[in-house]
Amino acid sequence: MASTLPLAGFSEAADRFDLCLCDVWGVVHNGVAAYREAVAALMRMRQHGISVILVTNAPRPSEVIIGQLDGFSVPREAWDGIVTSGDVCRSLIRARAGEPMFRLGPDRDLPLIAGLDVRETGPEAAAYVLCTGLFDDEKDTAATYAELLAGFAARGLPLICANPDLVVERGGRIIPCAGSVALAYEEIGGQVIYAGKPHRPIYEAALAVAEEKRGAPIAVDRICAVGDAIRTDIAGAEGFGAAGIMVLAGIHAQDLMEASWEERHGWFGRQTHRPAYAMPHLVW
Repeated sequence: MASTLPLAGFSEAADRFDLCLCDVWGVVHNGVAAYREAVAALMRMRQHGISVILVTNAPRPSEVIIGQLDGFSVPREAWDGIVTSGDVCRSLIRARAGEPMFRLGPDRDLPLIAGLDVRETGPEAAAYVLCTGLFDDEKDTAATYAELLAGFAARGLPLICANPDLVVERGGRIIPCAGSVALAYEEIGGQVIYAGKPHRPIYEAALAVAEEKRGAPIAVDRICAVGDAIRTDIAGAEGFGAAGIMVLAGIHAQDLMEASWEERHGWFGRQTHRPAYAMPHLVW
């Protein structure tokens, strides 16, 4: 396996790419404020002729993410399009129109099902489960729902995971996501259907948006995917055939930010997937 190449800035590799699939939470913002140098880098990419599609495991439609980015004062000139796991998830829910569904997650994710033919019900009457997160991600963990998940597994219910991320950084704290619940469900034999990264459908959707915007096909070897999570961003890039670019200051910051490059290479070698490039923060 080739070594990960350190980058001082994205510009060092820019000529290799026509499309950047960029993660949002952990790269563009931390849930509280935008990273200004990252935003500037995305704008420079577009000026350089590189299309930028923001690809996020947020369990909400892309319109909601646009509003969030507006709230963080991220200019719309920083991206060409946005694709969310929520967008992919809505297509999975449409395929189960009218079936009784138990929704596991906070009410802030209700836009995900707005306008769809869904019939929310209690755990006992559900035909499938939609997991968008934890009811209270400040206090709950996947273990909180052990009894609930065991009941679903015993009945063979499929669980649609709207956000495959295990954790996310929120203002410097690590918060559990829907992916941690889905993993716990798989571990007891439950069936999980994933909507977002690292699974292929969200990358195919993002590529389709980019090619429509450019009006021309884009070769996979001209695509990079920037993110801060090995399990989703880097694994997904590798699975799609794109070059993974790791931002070190995200969810793996405790292992990587204070380490030397030699120590970082050792850490990458112990992971299931290795990025092609790495940099502390996304900068131009």
